Amino acid sequence: MRIIVLGAGVVGVSSAYYLARDGHEVVVVDREGEVGQDASAGNAGLIAPGHSYAWASPAAPKLMLGSLIGRKTSIRVKPRLDPALVSWGVRFLRECTTDRARRNTLVKHRLCRFSHGLIKSIAEAEGIDYAVENGGIFYLYADESELEAGFQRTALLRENGEALQLLDTAGVVEREPVLAHLGDRIAGAIFGATDASGDCERFTMGLADRCRAMGVDFQLGRTINGLRADGGHISAAQTTNGDIVGDAYVLALGVGSADIARSVGLRVPVYPAKGYSATFPVREDGECPRVGGVDENTLVAWSRLGDVLRMSSTAEFAGYDRSWRMEDFDGLLETARRLFPTAAHYDRGQFRACLRPMTPDGPPLIGPTRLPNLWLNTGHGHMGWTMGPGSGKLVADVIGRRTPEIDMTGMQVR
Repeated sequence: MRIIVLGAGVVGVSSAYYLARDGHEVVVVDREGEVGQDASAGNAGLIAPGHSYAWASPAAPKLMLGSLIGRKTSIRVKPRLDPALVSWGVRFLRECTTDRARRNTLVKHRLCRFSHGLIKSIAEAEGIDYAVENGGIFYLYADESELEAGFQRTALLRENGEALQLLDTAGVVEREPVLAHLGDRIAGAIFGATDASGDCERFTMGLADRCRAMGVDFQLGRTINGLRADGGHISAAQTTNGDIVGDAYVLALGVGSADIARSVGLRVPVYPAKGYSATFPVREDGECPRVGGVDENTLVAWSRLGDVLRMSSTAEFAGYDRSWRMEDFDGLLETARRLFPTAAHYDRGQFRACLRPMTPDGPPLIGPTRLPNLWLNTGHGHMGWTMGPGSGKLVADVIGRRTPEIDMTGMQVR
């Protein structure tokens, strides 16, 4: 079967990899000139099943309200007249109950654990170097009571197999000596012992090379304008360079998925959350961390990706605006210099904003649609790197009519 995969991020390329392994003729289409250039290149670099909580939780409405009245919060909403955001937001708020947050977190966690195993097995089998650091991840706290409350919150994930440990300051410094200078300014950390970090862009490029060796055709630099449906089936993907025709189609366009699905009358509840990231060259004479992490006070994440340090922060609901100003990185830079003052050349950063495709409840959308030759693989939010290979395997299983290796309840199109 000739299958057209729309999107060349880690999710789309992973889908192509598993479909090609099944013997399909696969074509990958993307507007960028290289694979993995949008959210796959601008993420935090963390592979973090230990942080796979649903954003829609009882605490989220307060954060969003605070943002609307001008407070600096980890989830920001830019006031604007946007019917799509209003519709998405209503559905998001419905998910902010204790029971639904628990259910959605477990769905995400199940996929994250499955996918992390595939990241490791793919890299080993295909010889992909992605600057992996397998030393775990810190979730760092400055306040003792918040640390205790945070660890209590991890009970749900610990009960479901996640190796999360409570560390005091000495335990943090033992695993990451470069944090010793902070002294009693940190209370300790929750340590995700099996979490990791790595360069998603490098992984995606390496996987694409393997796909090409299997005969996958990458048609890059082609903007997808929509789909065409005839007789209840998708008949073509319409691009700026003409139509691309296949027997089946996988929509893996991240934040672009909703607009393309709308062209054939499908409503896909995916809305963008803007995230900011900066990448700095590591100083040879400095002290740079090896263990990735998240500062739970500022929600700034860090990871060592070879010879660079990646820092990222913020989830801002501002539509499809990708613009940024230097002041958007003030908090990120302050955290970087506070935690790792000599780690990197902070005056030589590469700055960017990318859009994360969020579903209202948190789990992605993977599986068939009412159009029998169109499948979705989208809506992975801030965890596309962690979830990508697992999602690619699941969509290939569904298309191949195999029983998936994990329960997909909660991930189907809804």
